[in-house]
Amino acid sequence: MVDALGVAVVGFGWMGRVHTQAYARVRHHYPGLPLRPELVTVADEVPGRAEEAADRFGFASATRDWREVAADPRIAAVSVTAPNFLHREIGVTMAEAGKHLWIEKPVGLTTGDAHAVADAVAAAGVRGAVGFNYRNAPAVEAARELIAAGDIGTVTHARFRFFSDYAAHPEGALTWRYERERGGSGVLGDLASHGADLAWFLLGDIASLCADTAVFVPERARPASATAGHARAAGGVSGPVENEDYVSCLLRFASGARGVLEACRVSVGEQNSYGFEVHGTRGAVFWDFRRMNELGVSRGTDYQDQPVSTVHVGPGHGEFAAFQPGAANAMGYDDLKVVEAYRFLRSVAEDIPYGATLADAVRSAAVLDAMARSADSGAWERPLP
Repeated sequence: MVDALGVAVVGFGWMGRVHTQAYARVRHHYPGLPLRPELVTVADEVPGRAEEAADRFGFASATRDWREVAADPRIAAVSVTAPNFLHREIGVTMAEAGKHLWIEKPVGLTTGDAHAVADAVAAAGVRGAVGFNYRNAPAVEAARELIAAGDIGTVTHARFRFFSDYAAHPEGALTWRYERERGGSGVLGDLASHGADLAWFLLGDIASLCADTAVFVPERARPASATAGHARAAGGVSGPVENEDYVSCLLRFASGARGVLEACRVSVGEQNSYGFEVHGTRGAVFWDFRRMNELGVSRGTDYQDQPVSTVHVGPGHGEFAAFQPGAANAMGYDDLKVVEAYRFLRSVAEDIPYGATLADAVRSAAVLDAMARSADSGAWERPLP
């Protein structure tokens, strides 16, 4: 028997839509899932946005006040896709109300915020998941298995890159993302958080790091009305950009491996250029999100002039079989969020953690805070739990 699970989405920008569509699709791909998510309520403070979402996606009700979600006995699980400064208050409130929580990264503005949400989830005995979707790519999971099996030897060094142009246009609106009080860090929380998670997922704990940050677009125009995504605002009143556009960071892993993590939101000519290169004593693995279903692999005993082969992931890798019947049939970004929804709902059904959890959010946040400290001090810093 399949049990219905009432779900709500709080914050209905682009990511709220992605979560909603993941709930709608999850049992298409995972028919054995013992829970059937039912869209109960969507909440967004922008006038008309929640009502439009309810009409379009089939939520039973809509509200501008997310507190109504916490008080609604029909709702058992909540997706939090609101701006960063609201993560802590909403996340803690939902957990204390007994709601299972699927919350987007970076889970607040600081390690303290992520800890608060994680502690509330643990105290309430509910399940919590966090939106580190790139680790769900079958090629990334295949890379992790290769590395763990020693197929490339002992890992020596790695590079993680997250370059985007979403903030490159000088007319990009001065939204909450660029304000320290509401957005917290800039590209650290937005893109480098994914890099920190992938670094740990593939190579383990980061022992210390040294970072540098920069702001390349120091002023932007304030928008005249509510925005969604990365809107433009030409001719408005200008204000300062309060958080970083760019970060570069040297990493020392507990294993002894070395690494580089670099992220930028104003990289002209780069559209979602995300990926990694991991080198070992006998080979290497390479992954580029823009070719999400391919993995570059070099392994053997040639060492010098050793070739790289392209592996097209297929049903034997990660969750690929839930989406496509054979290798080289492409999966996409939204599919990674369906995987995330599945693992969240499976955690709820079985009361066992699957996928990225709030502990992963705390770990990533500690790395980001260490980067910020290092950028200020110019010194090597250790991530503090």
